[in-house]
Amino acid sequence: MDSAALPAFVALLLLSPGRLLGSAQGQFSAGGCTFEDGPGACDYHQDLYDDFEWVHVSAQEPHYLPPEMPQGSYMIVDSSIHDPGEKARLQLPTMKENDTHCIDFSYLLYSQKGLNPGTLNILVRVNKGPLANPIWNVTGFTGRDWLRAELAVSTFWPNEYQVIFEAEVSGGRSGYIAIDDIQVLSYPCDKSPHFLRLGDVEVNAGQNATFQCIATGRDAVHNKLWLQRRNGEDIPVAQTKNINHRRFAASFRLQEVTKADQDLYRCVTQSERGSGVSNFAQLIVREPPRPIAPPQLLGVGPTYLLIQLNANSIIGDGPIILKEVEYRMTSGSWTETHAVNAPTYKLWHLDPDTEYEIRVLLTRPGEGGTGLPGPPLITRTKCAEPMRTPKTLKIAEIQSRRIAVDWESLGYNITRCHTFNVTICYHYFRGHNESKADCLDMDPKAPQHVVDHLPPYTNVSLKMILTNPEGRKESEETVIQTDEDVPGPVPAKSLQGTSFENKIFLNWKEPLHPNGIITQYEVSYSSIRSFDPAVPVAGPPQTVSNLWNSTHHVFMHLHPGTTYQFFIRASTVKGFGPATAINVTTNISAPTLPDYEGVDASLNETATTITVLLRPAQAKGAPISAYQIVVEELHPHRTKREAGTMECYQVPVTYQSSVSGGSPYYFAAELPPGNLPEPAPFTVGDNRTYQGFWNPPLAPRKGYNIYFQAMSSVEKETKTQCVRIATKAAATEEPEVIPDPAKQTDRVVKIAGISAGILVFVLLLLVVILIVKKSKLAKKRKDAMGNARQEMTHMVNAMDRSYADQSTLHAEDPLSITFMDQHNFSPRLPNDPLVPTAVLGRKNVYHGDNNSFFAISYL
Repeated sequence: MDSAALPAFVALLLLSPGRLLGSAQGQFSAGGCTFEDGPGACDYHQDLYDDFEWVHVSAQEPHYLPPEMPQGSYMIVDSSIHDPGEKARLQLPTMKENDTHCIDFSYLLYSQKGLNPGTLNILVRVNKGPLANPIWNVTGFTGRDWLRAELAVSTFWPNEYQVIFEAEVSGGRSGYIAIDDIQVLSYPCDKSPHFLRLGDVEVNAGQNATFQCIATGRDAVHNKLWLQRRNGEDIPVAQTKNINHRRFAASFRLQEVTKADQDLYRCVTQSERGSGVSNFAQLIVREPPRPIAPPQLLGVGPTYLLIQLNANSIIGDGPIILKEVEYRMTSGSWTETHAVNAPTYKLWHLDPDTEYEIRVLLTRPGEGGTGLPGPPLITRTKCAEPMRTPKTLKIAEIQSRRIAVDWESLGYNITRCHTFNVTICYHYFRGHNESKADCLDMDPKAPQHVVDHLPPYTNVSLKMILTNPEGRKESEETVIQTDEDVPGPVPAKSLQGTSFENKIFLNWKEPLHPNGIITQYEVSYSSIRSFDPAVPVAGPPQTVSNLWNSTHHVFMHLHPGTTYQFFIRASTVKGFGPATAINVTTNISAPTLPDYEGVDASLNETATTITVLLRPAQAKGAPISAYQIVVEELHPHRTKREAGTMECYQVPVTYQSSVSGGSPYYFAAELPPGNLPEPAPFTVGDNRTYQGFWNPPLAPRKGYNIYFQAMSSVEKETKTQCVRIATKAAATEEPEVIPDPAKQTDRVVKIAGISAGILVFVLLLLVVILIVKKSKLAKKRKDAMGNARQEMTHMVNAMDRSYADQSTLHAEDPLSITFMDQHNFSPRLPNDPLVPTAVLGRKNVYHGDNNSFFAISYL
């Protein structure tokens, strides 16, 4: 060796003591390699399915590595030329020795900038199976010096294993991963513990499986431990226990395993100096047995079932060490299990006409060895007669129109048959001869039943009837009163309103269906229209509450001539029922006239006229329809009317009618309301006609009261208000020209009456004479006629004397001529086509037509 190579050789000795030791020994055990001649000389192989290859660095050949990298021959991966996540695998020869091996090797992970070049993983493949997770790994920058690690691999014949070095590139992609001096030793490792043989574990599906790994080594109890699954995730250690200073036990638990958990498992421990791995042990998961076919029914009765198990064909694993029969009611929740040691079995003490579900259970050895029940046999026992009548009904809920009824559960010990009917019969009586009885079929499986469409606040009798093909049983009757409900409406026909001007009296009757005890009545009302435009009708409704025993109410402070809409409804403790409506209109009020008390409204007065000041009235409840001026003649013997308390003149009497009928008053004028928008004078006696009423001149020698009245009239209601506005006293001196119309009219009436009486008397006398003379002979007719003519002459003379007397009573009015056709005046008596109006000596002159007449009297 030359002097130039000596420093490098010394450095190699310092960095690789193992290599030097190996050279001194001259050989490694089988499977080891120093990579002097490359990996192929050691029977190492590159994985055909990895991403790239490990690179051999030879001490005899130049290389591209930086000068600070170790000298010598070794295997290396340059992570800077590969993508992150890519892997390179170097496979050692397969080892078959039935012994404990220790694999010792050197490694380094280096980067010039101290970055992470990647990860070095050690994998152990068993029996050429799939690769499991690494049993040891190192990642990150470890420096440029070689480090030593060891693997304690425990394998046992006939198994074989293979160690694989895997380099995985990190995201930094900067640096080198190298391995060298791999030694396979035939004795235990110094730093890594060795595991004893790990045995297989067999459990039934659904149970917990436990692997216990026992290892030998110093300070191994503090190492990282896990249970590695060949085809799955690693399992952390559950419990660690020291057996002695060099041996410990680690427990690993798998919860409720299934067939999917069945796999190979091994124990792995890892420290800074290396890792130990056990042999693969198998987790065997047995499926508990389950019958394929359901039991077979051999016999049936009211209380028993005879079956055959049919347990020969199963799904799952044997052997079968126990057979059981599991049965229950299909409608129940309990289950019973009986052990069976014969091919058939008889189930006793069953309920009649009850459906049962029967299954067979099979059990294999081990905890949880009982399999799922087999397919069910669903069958039914026979019926039996009912045991007794149902008990008294229990009322679960009472409402106004329905009753919910509970009863005892009609179990099979009562009905003894599933084919039965449950019927509820009810009947009730109600006022107005109303009654009803009916029966309702109910669902026998339901614990509660409802009887609805019942009247509120009514006693209802209920009973239940149980029937099956074998008999009938009835419960006792139960009387229940339904709850109250909101009442029905107040009868519309009973709702009546009596109107006044400022109030309405409203009465009603109780609802036909009170549906309970009436607690109060509520009346809401509001105005909807009015005859008086000044009355506001758009206002909020008002509400009045009355006690239960009050069926009337007086509504005060209302507007006259206004229609009010009333809504009345009754209430029970359940609330108000529907409302009944009625419209009632208050009476109109008489108009309000200005106050004339103590004031004389007369403006001017003559012998036959008086002028008064008329002031407009104020409407109240209805517009004013007319004004009227009433003239009342003063009589000394007639009681004087008081203006404040007087009654108005409701009957319109014309002057002509008052003369002929003896009325103390007459209407002198009627004025439309538009004719008096403001105070205006009016002359009583102006001899004019107003709205068909003649205003004749007043008699000077008579006294008169002048009344002014206003009238409001709507539909069929009329209200009048009147006031005395003036008084005209009788004149003390006789007028010169103007005659007294009343006296002239009285004279004409008297003459007409006397003339009518004389005519009637003459006619009667003629009839008597004709009857008497009829029986006499014809020759005496001439004498008789002469006598009759003489008698008629005396009668006429008497009548002339009577008229002469009449003329003497009215000597103060020698001549009276009256024209009345323009005033629609007709002084005729009823049914008389013509009345005598004057007597001229012995002749009577009649003038007249259908509408008017005039009379001329000569005395």
